[in-house]
Amino acid sequence: MSQPQFHTEQSRDVGKAPGGGLPAEQFEQFSTGILNEINIVMDGKAEASKLALTVLLAQGHLLLEDVPGVGKTMLAKTLARAIDCSVSRIQFTPDLLPSDVTGVSIFSQASHDFEFRPGAVFANIVIGDEINRASAKTQSALLECMEEHQVTVDGKSYPLAEPFMVIATQNPIEMEGTYPLPEAQRDRFMARISMGYPDANAEIEMLETHQSISPLQQVRPVASAANIAAMIKTVQEVYVSAAVKEYLVSLGQSTREHAQIRLGASPRALLQLLRAAKATAALAQRDFVLPDDVSAIAAPVLSHRIILDRRAIGAGETSAGLITSILAKLPVPQHTAARG
Repeated sequence: MSQPQFHTEQSRDVGKAPGGGLPAEQFEQFSTGILNEINIVMDGKAEASKLALTVLLAQGHLLLEDVPGVGKTMLAKTLARAIDCSVSRIQFTPDLLPSDVTGVSIFSQASHDFEFRPGAVFANIVIGDEINRASAKTQSALLECMEEHQVTVDGKSYPLAEPFMVIATQNPIEMEGTYPLPEAQRDRFMARISMGYPDANAEIEMLETHQSISPLQQVRPVASAANIAAMIKTVQEVYVSAAVKEYLVSLGQSTREHAQIRLGASPRALLQLLRAAKATAALAQRDFVLPDDVSAIAAPVLSHRIILDRRAIGAGETSAGLITSILAKLPVPQHTAARG
């Protein structure tokens, strides 16, 4: 896709932070520090690392989908270690119960009343390993948590910690004994990525540096939960012009009208894409969104939300490939006016 020149007008000073967000220098300091810590472990995975941070700052959830051994769980653990916040890990298995995830009310002999025992989901970052190995009932226990950031047990709601992010992994190759995520569950994830194999140089570097000790031992927290909350506030303040919003809507409509796509992007998918684009802009040290921010994040955000028809699948098309081709043909606004 060509890289047009965008013209901005009346952009506010990016060094200022109205409304509780961080100044640009502090935002860059924390984001760079987190990415540097992740890259200590994730050799050759800079793009995946940046996307994970983007989803966190956009208040979304991340689905890591790939074959075993390429670093899905390691990426989740490393991001969690780079932030000084609460972390929990859930190993999804067929016998895992919804109450193991959300919590359960237990009768206390001492107080003669029911007491709520929080489940593993009560943490800032929740790592769900092999999420497709749990039953559909257990998977659905995450729906309310991911969408509303709360848990309801016995008619009473309990708020989750903020910030809150679910990073789930699944193996798309070995399907025996698994329960594929339904559309409603997949739609809760802001982005889905495949890790892929590292290139030769990165793999050699990994063999040299990771053979004696776990690289996770070298990762140190460089930001607190409060810092992340302030960074999220900064992302929320990023400005989106009318031209960029129209570009977003045109992209969504193009997926719905495409001859090879049976189910296009929903309005909620476009809202998630907007939030991710704002985080992308903030990480690029801008206080406004460009169309390039939308196109850069579109495939990971939309590819798991659209369904191809049989002819497209038979022809070997992929969701990400079709989104890329749609973007290449979509008219790009040449002028984006930033907020005054």
